[in-house]
Amino acid sequence: MIEQIEGLPAGTLGFRARGQVTAADYERVLVPDVEAAFALNRKLRLLYVIGEDFTGFDPGALWDDAKLGMRHLSGWERVALVTDVPWLRMTATAMGFVVPAEFRLFPYAELAAAKRWVSEPAAA
Repeated sequence: MIEQIEGLPAGTLGFRARGQVTAADYERVLVPDVEAAFALNRKLRLLYVIGEDFTGFDPGALWDDAKLGMRHLSGWERVALVTDVPWLRMTATAMGFVVPAEFRLFPYAELAAAKRWVSEPAAA
């Protein structure tokens, strides 16, 4: 399941993944919210929180994630991934350079710091 995180500043979206994440979750929650935000903003920031109750992604969800990222390749300004899931941390560490934005990985204990970082103005 994916749910939106409320209370972030304009131009910043946040999502929390719980349990098993499916393609339907992406299509029902994440994709419409991201597309609507891009209709209003040239650049977006993303906070993606994957908690300890996360059990995995269905293959269709991974495909939807890749398609969404590629559709807005130059539109991401900052991306913060917050997770303690070992395989996600390892993948993000190894592949973070391909994220088309300023990217940071945070442990779950630093969720507040991740929210601050993804929301703060970019350095000039």
